[in-house]
Amino acid sequence: MKEEKRSCLECGDTIVGRIDKKFCNDGCRNAYNNRINKDSRNLIRNVNNRLRKNYRILETLNPHQKTKTSRSKLIEMGFDFNYVTNIYTTKAGKVYYFVYNQGYLPLENEYYALVKRDN
Repeated sequence: MKEEKRSCLECGDTIVGRIDKKFCNDGCRNAYNNRINKDSRNLIRNVNNRLRKNYRILETLNPHQKTKTSRSKLIEMGFDFNYVTNIYTTKAGKVYYFVYNQGYLPLENEYYALVKRDN
């Protein structure tokens, strides 16, 4: 039985070894996967960076479980209201927005109650 020549998916060199091998070495495997996943990884990295920044801002403004702040203060610090990890609605209908365990509740006159949820 004649063995079929296989080529590396990244560089095209001939592959020697196991029949299910797709790359000639680890460098080619890493380069291929980095190239294929680049766009989705950038999106994920950017979203995670925004969430991390929002978390740090809430944590800085709310060192003791509960406080109040203004929308302008949050915006001044770079808070992005488009990035939260979950939303919690109380039985009374109040809607809390959370970035992990740090949350905020919109109040009147562009103020927010900041809360920290115990894990």
